[in-house]
Amino acid sequence: MPVVPELVVVDEADRLKTASLEQLRDLLDRRQIGLVLIGMPGLQKRLARYAQLYPRVGFVHHFQPLSGREFQHVVERQWVQLRLDAATDQPIDAAVLNAIARDTGGNFRLMQRLLAQIERVLSINQLSAVTTEVVDAARESLAVAAN
Repeated sequence: MPVVPELVVVDEADRLKTASLEQLRDLLDRRQIGLVLIGMPGLQKRLARYAQLYPRVGFVHHFQPLSGREFQHVVERQWVQLRLDAATDQPIDAAVLNAIARDTGGNFRLMQRLLAQIERVLSINQLSAVTTEVVDAARESLAVAAN
């Protein structure tokens, strides 16, 4: 017997077509599940036009850019996971952290992309330490930047 999920999370829900939203509504009607829709600003207004789905919306939360401490914590966690510095037990250089914050504006998704690009720059150039120059090179190779 297939396992029925208790929670369905849909990222980029603002890109769903009407038929897909109807499928989600039908899923909610037939199953006792939770549904989280994540999307860009304007998703709530779009959902409000669907009389069958919008009454099922429990609440809307607008995420803000990460605060300074939250941002630093996330960068530190990713730093270790990506093994960005040979000395992962050392604190991240403040100038590097500031450059990452400047380039991402606290945007979580952009930060993830920039850190992945930093990892590529280190690998391609056979470098072992992240510097502001590495951050700048990684930012320049991204298609989209925060500023």
